[in-house]
Amino acid sequence: MQVDFERLERRGRDVLPTLRYLMEVEAHVYAFSVAANVLLSFYPFLLVLTSFCRYVLHWRTAEQAIYIALKDYFPGTTGEFLAYNLSVQVRPVQWVSMLLLLFTANGIFEPLEVALNRAWGIGKSRSFLKNQLVSMGLIFACGGLAVLSTLMTALNRDLLAKIAPETVGNAVGILLFKLAAIPTLILVLFLIYWLLPNGKVPWRLAFWTAFYVGLAIEALKSLHLLVWPWLRVKLEHEYGVFVNSATIVVLSFVAAMIAMAGAEWAARRDRETLGEQFPDRG
Repeated sequence: MQVDFERLERRGRDVLPTLRYLMEVEAHVYAFSVAANVLLSFYPFLLVLTSFCRYVLHWRTAEQAIYIALKDYFPGTTGEFLAYNLSVQVRPVQWVSMLLLLFTANGIFEPLEVALNRAWGIGKSRSFLKNQLVSMGLIFACGGLAVLSTLMTALNRDLLAKIAPETVGNAVGILLFKLAAIPTLILVLFLIYWLLPNGKVPWRLAFWTAFYVGLAIEALKSLHLLVWPWLRVKLEHEYGVFVNSATIVVLSFVAAMIAMAGAEWAARRDRETLGEQFPDRG
C-alpha cells in the first residue's frame, strides 16, 4: 500500500487555515463566552426537563433517559453527581424558572452568532433585539428536539422492556439514547448553522457541516473517556469543590471550538469553490 504524500500535503494545507483560526484570540473569546452561558443555563434546563417528565408526563422511564444522557455526556463522577442532584432536587414545573431559563439560554446564541458570522464571511451582525428574537426561536426548537430525543429513548426502553425485559440494562440504555441523540444533535446543529448567522447560508452546506461536526462531537465524547481519569485528577487538584462546574465549562468550550471550526472550514471551502460570500440578511 503506497502513501499518497501529495494528497496528504493538500489535506494539510486545507486544514492549516482552520487551525490558525482556532489559535486566534477571538475564537477563544467566543468559545469561552458560549461555555460560560452553558454553565448558567445547562442545569436549570435539566431541572425543567426532569420536572416535566416526572410531574407533567408522569413518565419515570423518560426521567431515567435524562440520567442516562448525563452519564453519557459526562462520564465518571460528574455525570453521577448531576444525575443524583437532579433526582433529589427536581420540583413541580415552575413557570417563573422556565421564563428565567429562556433569558439565560439566550446568552449562548449571542457570541455564537458573531462567531458564525465571521466564519461564514458575513460582515454585519443582527441588532440585540433581533438576536434575542432569533435566539428565542432556536431555544424553543432546540429544547423541543431535546425533549423529543428523551421521549424517543424512553419509548424504545419501554418497548424493549416489554419484548425482552432481561436485556434492559445501562449499556442498552446508552445505545438507545445514542440512536436518538446523534440525529437530534445533527438536527440542532443544522438549525444553528442555517438560521443563526445573519446571512443566507445554503441549507445543504449547513446540513453537511452539521452532520460532520455532530460526528466529531460524538468522537470527542469517546476521546473524553480515554483522557477522563487524568483530566479528573487535574481538575480536582486545581478547582476543588468547583470541579464539576469546571468540567462543564471545559467540555462546552471544546465543543464550541469544534462547532466554529466546522463552520469556518465548510464556509472557506465553499467560498473557494464559488468565489463569493453569503449575503447579509440586514
